[in-house]
Order: sequence, then structure tokens, then C-alpha cells
Amino acid sequence: MAGAKKTPLSYQERAYRSIQDSGLIASEVKMAETDLHILADGPVTEQALLAVAKVRAEIEGYIRQHPLFLSSLVPLPLDTAAPPPVREMLAAGLAAGVGPMAAVAGVIAEAVGRALLKQGLTEVIVENGGDIFVARRQPSVAAIYAGESRLSGKFGIQLRPEQMPCGVCCSSGTIGHSLSFGVADAAAVVAPSAALADAAATCLGNAVKSRDKKSVSQAIEAVRSIAGIIGVIVIAGEHLGAWGDIELARL
Repeated sequence: MAGAKKTPLSYQERAYRSIQDSGLIASEVKMAETDLHILADGPVTEQALLAVAKVRAEIEGYIRQHPLFLSSLVPLPLDTAAPPPVREMLAAGLAAGVGPMAAVAGVIAEAVGRALLKQGLTEVIVENGGDIFVARRQPSVAAIYAGESRLSGKFGIQLRPEQMPCGVCCSSGTIGHSLSFGVADAAAVVAPSAALADAAATCLGNAVKSRDKKSVSQAIEAVRSIAGIIGVIVIAGEHLGAWGDIELARL
């Protein structure tokens, strides 16, 4: 699947996949372009593969009937007849002012995570290309990888149990294969919906037009009106900005 999320031509080393002291079992699940790193309180590979296959089939089936869904960089109307993940992507795109495929990584991560929770697991983290669905019963920190910025890996987002399950999604104009029209090293959003967090992160990243304090502030202001997001953080060069009900943790 491509569009607002470019398809990687080859596997890229996921330098941000460093999990410390989680106490959970790690699994890798790959299917076509989908490449998941999963942490859970039990083995999940078979169940996760089934969940990935289901959500991908629903999205790909919709794309075959509605090709514009794949390529549009602007919001598309809601479609009540669409499968649930497609409806979530359309709603997220409308809320954030971006194309629906900007939410594809987040919606897949959450679909897989919730499917695993329904199987009886109690703690699940699903990471999909830097976009994360987190469901834990204890405080957790999501570290922020920002490429070559000196702030990369120095800060994380403290997630409280009452904020989870939630999505923590990141867009970047300098690293990774996601399409961004901005220059942020990291533009991260926390929201109850991973699809919304993903779409809003794209909007946030697009709004960072230069690596200075003013542009970071303007980008944050541009997404504050998006209903439903919990908070955001932006790293652009040596500048860091944050807004919302989030707490930064020094790593």
C-alpha cells in the first residue's frame, strides 16, 4: 500500500526499535509492506498475522473499488458502507486535514493490538514504522527518535495508565519513508485513536517549514484545533516544542 505513506523498496534497519525493561515478550510480524514489532504478555505471532491479514484485506479491497483512497493527499468524505478501518482512516483524515492513507500505519497497529487484547492478553504494544498502539496497565515512556538531531533519544513521552490504550505516532521530514512536506526531525502526537494520532502527526510534520523556534510554535498552533488529540511534541534541529496533556521524560 502506498500514497501518503510511501512503500519502502527494501527493508530499512529500524534504529528506533529499542525497548528497555518492558517485561513483555517481543515478536516480529511482517506481511508485504507491513512490518510490526509487538510486545505482549504472551506469544502472539499467529494471532497477529491473522489480524494483519484481515485489516490489510479490508483496506486493499476498498482501494480496488475506490482508487482515489490510495493517492489522495487531501481528506475524502466519510463512507458509512466502508469497512471499519477504512472509516477510521477517512475520519482521521478529515479531522487532521490530510489524505486517509496518512493514517494507515496507525490504523493497522491499533487493529492488531485490539485483536490481541480480545484474545485475552492484557498488555500489548504494537509498533508499525514508528507509529505505536500502546495498551499497558503501568506507566510507560515512549522514547522519541529524531534522526541526527542532538535531541534524538534524549526525551520520551510519559504515558499514564489512564491515558491508555492510545496511539503514539510520529512523522518526520528527515528520516524514514513516510511522505512529509515539512522538515521536522520528529513530529509526534498522542491520541486515543492511533489512526487519528497518525493523521495528526502528518499534519504536524507538514507544518514545520523551517528548523527554528517560530516554525515549531506555528506547527503546534496548527494542530491544536484537531479534536481528540491528547498532546504533541516537535523536534526540529535544536528546537523542541510540546503542547497538551503530556509529560516529557528525560532519558
